[in-house]
Amino acid sequence: MIRVLIVDDHPVVREGLRGMLEADPGIGVAGEAGSGEEAVARARELTPDVILMDLRMPGGDGVSAIAGILADRPESRVIVLTTYETDQDIVRAVEAGAAGYLLKDTARADLIAAVFGAARGETVLSPSVATRLVTRMRAPVAESLSKRETEVLALVARGLTNGEIGRSLFISEATVKTHLLRIFGKLGVSDRTAAVTTALSRGLL
Repeated sequence: MIRVLIVDDHPVVREGLRGMLEADPGIGVAGEAGSGEEAVARARELTPDVILMDLRMPGGDGVSAIAGILADRPESRVIVLTTYETDQDIVRAVEAGAAGYLLKDTARADLIAAVFGAARGETVLSPSVATRLVTRMRAPVAESLSKRETEVLALVARGLTNGEIGRSLFISEATVKTHLLRIFGKLGVSDRTAAVTTALSRGLL
């Protein structure tokens, strides 16, 4: 019997997942949690084999919960189950130690198979998530931003003008423009908004 902990801040979602999982005789729901902090405590208390983890919750997000759970019990297998599939979310979850990443529109049969697969030590990914990871791995490595370029772009993200950025960093406005041109070139963008958006999606800010 595979013991599962369901972590989601919506009771109706937890109830639906419990019904789907318990319909399989090889799976038992050990418990539920409605926040990241509660998930860490419940995982310590219940020692489940597999944890289904939502990503965005009040009281500590899913990525922090994954790290906390695995710090206590490295043998735990955490499957992210979320509606979000941005590159940043996926990479953060995988780096925290998630054994899988599924979307909430996953079919019941695929969810059950993923729970069994994770319990066997396999990595389980939704097809679209696997595609995004492979594409990201194959993409040429972007030049990293220098410390000063990161400082400039962080101030751009706060809405400061070139003049305000220059005064904040004690550099001329012309130097700010030069840094921005280099940032645009490295990120492959042509304006400030795209630079900030791209940097955030790549985890550079």
